[in-house]
Amino acid sequence: RLKDLEVAELGDSDVRVKMLAAPINPADINMIQGATPLPAVGGNEGVGEVLEVGRRVAALKPGDWVIPAGAGLGTWRTQGVFPEETLLKVPSDIPVLCAATLSVNPCTAYRMLADFETLAPGDSVIQNAANSGVGQAVIQIAKASGIKTINVVRDRPDLPKLVERLMALGADHVITEEMLRKPEMKDIFKSIPKPRLALNCVGGKSTTEMLRHLQPKGTMVTYGGMAKQPVMVPVSAFIFRDVRLRGFWMTQWRKDHAQDQESLASMMDALCQLIRRGQLAAPACTEVPLQDYKAALEATMKPFTSSKQILLL
Repeated sequence: RLKDLEVAELGDSDVRVKMLAAPINPADINMIQGATPLPAVGGNEGVGEVLEVGRRVAALKPGDWVIPAGAGLGTWRTQGVFPEETLLKVPSDIPVLCAATLSVNPCTAYRMLADFETLAPGDSVIQNAANSGVGQAVIQIAKASGIKTINVVRDRPDLPKLVERLMALGADHVITEEMLRKPEMKDIFKSIPKPRLALNCVGGKSTTEMLRHLQPKGTMVTYGGMAKQPVMVPVSAFIFRDVRLRGFWMTQWRKDHAQDQESLASMMDALCQLIRRGQLAAPACTEVPLQDYKAALEATMKPFTSSKQILLL
């Protein structure tokens, strides 16, 4: 529910922030459904403007734009007071919707493309749930690096429109899960090499099929399980093709790199550069005023959502 609360007093190391925009991600809903002690404010992602800083705050000043440094900040609010270390400064010359959707999906896409296989221009990546926020970011970041993408989506009534949208982002191939099982897949690999990296956010049959197209010694990284089914791997894939199965969770990466500000800063810098050059756009968004939050939450939970709901605060 929407409640009016008193904004906390500003401590010496605190920052008062006016939130500008915050998306509703599926992970936010999962968190509310079971991972967060209640009462709590929802929302793990968003962008705000600094209004006021405590006297010990050195790195931020009024007017700066900030995004959450980790999960669980509670971004679905108009204002908040947060400890300085929970916030990351971002440039205010990027579009507000790009900033609001920067800290989870583009970071996840960036790390998975960088951390598991050494990819060079001309290499290829295969991914399912290609129209998700992460999927759209993978397409654009890969394209900017000269890496080809094979993008798997579920069949749906408006498939040609979705294919067109992903191709416009820079996708090389967009195929349905059914197509993964067909002999025509061979045609794709006449023009591009088999992928060394597969990104899985679904699980179940889609994943097993995707794995069949991976190069020997290739890596599949699982970062979600939308089908709520396990990842099934044929024994032959391990024995004869020595494929690697890994997992990735952005929240854990942030914890592991809490002392390593350099790698966080260089990632954010690289992503902001891509945004400025027009090579990384915000996902398709529907902007919703905060008071219409119920409609926005319902829209997020519908199947085949192609547009991310963004609360305007």
